[in-house]
Amino acid sequence: MFPVLAVIFLIVPLIEIYVLIQVGQVIGAGWTIFFVVLTAVIGVQLLKSQGLSTLARAQNKMNQGEMPAMELMEGLALVIAGAFLLTPGFFTDALGFLLLFPPTRSGLIRIISNRLVSSGQFVMHREFRQESQRQSGDIIDGVHYRKDDD
Repeated sequence: MFPVLAVIFLIVPLIEIYVLIQVGQVIGAGWTIFFVVLTAVIGVQLLKSQGLSTLARAQNKMNQGEMPAMELMEGLALVIAGAFLLTPGFFTDALGFLLLFPPTRSGLIRIISNRLVSSGQFVMHREFRQESQRQSGDIIDGVHYRKDDD
Protein backbone atom coordinates (compact mmCIF):
# COMPACT_ATOMS: atom_id res chain seq x y z
CA MET A 1 0.00 0.00 0.00
CA PHE A 2 2.79 2.42 0.94
CA PRO A 3 4.68 2.15 -2.40
CA VAL A 4 1.46 2.90 -4.29
CA LEU A 5 0.86 6.05 -2.25
CA ALA A 6 4.48 7.12 -2.69
CA VAL A 7 4.17 6.75 -6.45
CA ILE A 8 0.89 8.71 -6.45
CA PHE A 9 2.42 11.52 -4.37
CA LEU A 10 5.32 11.67 -6.81
CA ILE A 11 3.45 11.38 -10.11
CA VAL A 12 0.44 13.65 -9.44
CA PRO A 13 2.52 16.80 -8.75
CA LEU A 14 4.62 16.09 -11.84
CA ILE A 15 1.47 15.80 -13.95
CA GLU A 16 0.14 19.03 -12.42
CA ILE A 17 3.35 20.92 -13.14
CA TYR A 18 3.43 19.66 -16.71
CA VAL A 19 -0.21 20.58 -17.39
CA LEU A 20 0.17 24.01 -15.77
CA ILE A 21 3.26 24.75 -17.89
CA GLN A 22 1.54 23.62 -21.08
CA VAL A 23 -1.62 25.63 -20.37
CA GLY A 24 0.43 28.64 -19.29
CA GLN A 25 2.36 28.59 -22.58
CA VAL A 26 -0.90 28.60 -24.55
CA ILE A 27 -3.03 31.12 -22.62
CA GLY A 28 -0.47 32.90 -20.43
CA ALA A 29 0.41 32.76 -16.75
CA GLY A 30 -2.27 35.25 -15.61
CA TRP A 31 -5.14 33.39 -17.27
CA THR A 32 -3.81 30.07 -16.03
CA ILE A 33 -3.83 31.33 -12.43
CA PHE A 34 -7.31 32.81 -12.96
CA PHE A 35 -8.70 29.50 -14.23
CA VAL A 36 -7.06 27.51 -11.43
CA VAL A 37 -8.71 29.79 -8.85
CA LEU A 38 -12.02 29.77 -10.77
CA THR A 39 -12.18 25.96 -10.87
CA ALA A 40 -11.47 25.85 -7.13
CA VAL A 41 -14.27 28.35 -6.37
CA ILE A 42 -16.79 26.56 -8.60
CA GLY A 43 -15.72 23.20 -7.17
CA VAL A 44 -16.17 24.32 -3.58
CA GLN A 45 -19.68 25.60 -4.34
CA LEU A 46 -20.62 22.30 -6.00
CA LEU A 47 -19.01 20.42 -3.13
CA LYS A 48 -21.12 22.34 -0.64
CA SER A 49 -24.39 21.52 -2.43
CA GLN A 50 -23.45 17.85 -2.91
CA GLY A 51 -22.37 17.58 0.72
CA LEU A 52 -25.61 19.08 2.01
CA SER A 53 -27.62 16.77 -0.25
CA THR A 54 -25.71 13.72 1.00
CA LEU A 55 -26.14 14.83 4.61
CA ALA A 56 -29.90 15.25 4.11
CA ARG A 57 -30.18 11.74 2.62
CA ALA A 58 -28.15 10.29 5.51
CA GLN A 59 -30.37 12.01 8.09
CA ASN A 60 -33.47 10.80 6.24
CA LYS A 61 -32.23 7.20 6.34
CA MET A 62 -31.35 7.46 10.03
CA ASN A 63 -34.81 8.87 10.76
CA GLN A 64 -36.23 5.79 9.03
CA GLY A 65 -34.09 3.55 11.22
CA GLU A 66 -31.75 2.53 8.42
CA MET A 67 -27.98 2.65 8.32
CA PRO A 68 -26.77 5.35 5.89
CA ALA A 69 -23.87 3.19 4.61
CA MET A 70 -23.87 4.48 1.03
CA GLU A 71 -24.19 8.07 2.21
CA LEU A 72 -21.21 7.64 4.53
CA MET A 73 -19.12 6.32 1.65
CA GLU A 74 -20.31 9.21 -0.53
CA GLY A 75 -19.33 11.62 2.23
CA LEU A 76 -15.82 10.16 2.24
CA ALA A 77 -15.68 10.50 -1.56
CA LEU A 78 -16.76 14.14 -1.21
CA VAL A 79 -13.99 14.78 1.32
CA ILE A 80 -11.50 13.37 -1.19
CA ALA A 81 -13.10 15.49 -3.94
CA GLY A 82 -12.68 18.57 -1.74
CA ALA A 83 -9.00 17.80 -1.23
CA PHE A 84 -8.54 17.44 -4.99
CA LEU A 85 -10.41 20.67 -5.71
CA LEU A 86 -8.40 22.69 -3.20
CA THR A 87 -5.11 21.39 -4.59
CA PRO A 88 -4.05 23.88 -7.26
CA GLY A 89 -4.01 22.43 -10.74
CA PHE A 90 -6.18 21.21 -13.56
CA PHE A 91 -5.51 17.47 -13.20
CA THR A 92 -6.60 17.28 -9.55
CA ASP A 93 -9.55 19.57 -10.31
CA ALA A 94 -10.67 17.14 -13.01
CA LEU A 95 -10.46 14.25 -10.53
CA GLY A 96 -12.38 16.30 -7.94
CA PHE A 97 -15.12 17.20 -10.42
CA LEU A 98 -15.47 13.52 -11.39
CA LEU A 99 -16.10 12.69 -7.72
CA LEU A 100 -18.67 15.49 -7.48
CA PHE A 101 -20.71 14.00 -10.33
CA PRO A 102 -23.14 11.59 -8.56
CA PRO A 103 -23.16 8.77 -11.18
CA THR A 104 -19.36 8.73 -11.32
CA ARG A 105 -19.09 8.87 -7.53
CA SER A 106 -21.58 6.04 -6.91
CA GLY A 107 -20.06 3.93 -9.68
CA LEU A 108 -16.60 4.31 -8.19
CA ILE A 109 -17.91 3.47 -4.72
CA ARG A 110 -19.64 0.38 -6.11
CA ILE A 111 -16.44 -0.78 -7.87
CA ILE A 112 -14.27 -0.26 -4.77
CA SER A 113 -16.75 -1.93 -2.39
CA ASN A 114 -17.16 -4.92 -4.74
CA ARG A 115 -13.38 -5.34 -4.91
CA LEU A 116 -13.02 -5.09 -1.14
CA VAL A 117 -15.82 -7.62 -0.60
CA SER A 118 -14.45 -10.07 -3.19
CA SER A 119 -10.91 -9.80 -1.75
CA GLY A 120 -12.17 -10.58 1.75
CA GLN A 121 -10.93 -7.28 3.19
CA PHE A 122 -14.45 -6.06 3.82
CA VAL A 123 -17.55 -7.91 4.99
CA MET A 124 -20.94 -6.58 4.04
CA HIS A 125 -23.65 -7.50 6.52
CA ARG A 126 -26.90 -8.96 5.28
CA GLU A 127 -28.83 -5.82 6.30
CA PHE A 128 -26.69 -3.62 4.03
CA ARG A 129 -27.08 -5.98 1.08
CA GLN A 130 -30.84 -6.10 1.54
CA GLU A 131 -31.14 -2.35 2.21
CA SER A 132 -31.74 -1.56 -1.45
CA GLN A 133 -34.36 -4.33 -1.69
CA ARG A 134 -36.49 -3.01 1.18
CA GLN A 135 -39.83 -1.53 0.38
CA SER A 136 -40.68 1.92 1.69
CA GLY A 137 -43.88 0.55 3.26
CA ASP A 138 -42.13 -2.05 5.45
CA ILE A 139 -43.38 -1.90 9.02
CA ILE A 140 -41.22 -2.98 11.91
CA ASP A 141 -43.30 -3.78 14.99
CA GLY A 142 -41.84 -3.14 18.43
CA VAL A 143 -42.41 -1.92 21.94
CA HIS A 144 -40.68 1.09 23.48
CA TYR A 145 -39.99 1.51 27.20
CA ARG A 146 -38.43 4.54 28.91
CA LYS A 147 -36.13 3.91 31.85
CA ASP A 148 -37.34 6.96 33.78
CA ASP A 149 -41.03 5.86 33.75
CA ASP A 150 -40.78 3.84 37.00
